[in-house]
Formats: sequence, C-alpha cells, structure tokens
Amino acid sequence: QGLKELEVKWNAQRVDQPHYADHDHPINFNVGKIEGGDWASSVPSWCVFDLRVAVYPGDDLAARRAELEDCIHQAASQDAFLRNAPPQVTYHGLMAEGYTLHDADEAEAALGRAHREAYGAPLPVVATTATTDARFFGLYADTPGLVYGPLSDAIHGFDERVNLESVRQNTQAMALFIADWCGLEDI
Repeated sequence: QGLKELEVKWNAQRVDQPHYADHDHPINFNVGKIEGGDWASSVPSWCVFDLRVAVYPGDDLAARRAELEDCIHQAASQDAFLRNAPPQVTYHGLMAEGYTLHDADEAEAALGRAHREAYGAPLPVVATTATTDARFFGLYADTPGLVYGPLSDAIHGFDERVNLESVRQNTQAMALFIADWCGLEDI
C-alpha cells in the first residue's frame, strides 16, 4: 500500500514536467517478480520482490532511491512482524536516468516527413518513461536519438503484440528517413 501511495505522489509531480504534464500515468512501479517461502504447505517466512520504477528526466536517482527506501521502512514500521524484522533493500541491474531529447528539430522534422509519407498522417509525439537506448546516446555521446517503432499493445506483458501492417509502414518510413537524412548516392 505504501508503494502505491508513493507512486500516486510521483505521478502527481508530472505537472512540473513539461513533457508529461498531460500524461495520465507516466510513472509506474511494477512488481515484476515475487518469490517467497520454502514449502507450499507452510506460511512463508521470507519474501523477495523485484520492483521496476520509472523516474522523470532530471530526477536525482539517489534521492529517488532514498524516497523508496523511506517508504518501505515507514510501511514496515506499521506492521508488527516487519517492525522486528525490517526489510532489506538492495539494488541490482540497470538504474537509468531520465532523458528528454533536446535540439533535434531537424531530425524530428525529417522523421515527421517520412512518417507522413508512409502513413499518410502526421507523426504522433509520445513522451514515455520507458527506458530506451536513446538515453545513452543523448546523455553520454552528445548524439540525439529518436525512438520510433510500430504500433503495439501491452508492451512487456504476457500478451504483448505488434500491428504487422505498421511494421511494414515503419520500415518504409525508416528507409525514407535514412534517405532524407543521409542522402543517396548513385550506384
């Protein structure tokens, strides 16, 4: 319950984020893995869960980790068992800073032209707190990175799927973008 309340609090902070102010729910806390107990017929004496947490561009990761830990410890202090056996918080895997693309008007315009040609409609602009490789190029290589892909549903869900016609259209749009951005040579 404490983590759900913290997720609501972080989502309310979207009003301070220009790219996410109109997004209904940009921050997700996803408990993607839960393990516990030693035997099916006994009450579990231990539990481990993995949590994936989104952050906004510009967030201080250490400060966000401290908020998470405080939330977990505050919730544990309200439980008779956990008060005497406090949870341990450990971190593993990727911890990704948020990233917002800046100063890429020309590249975005070229992709917009290619998308319009392939789809016959304007390119929708979507801000997401998903971790993408574009952040590595933007934050560490001073290279703007656009993220572009086919229409999809339930990303990373058990029923993840992609619209096959949009794969064809995206392939066409990417080819047009490359031709426009890089130019063509006669062979």
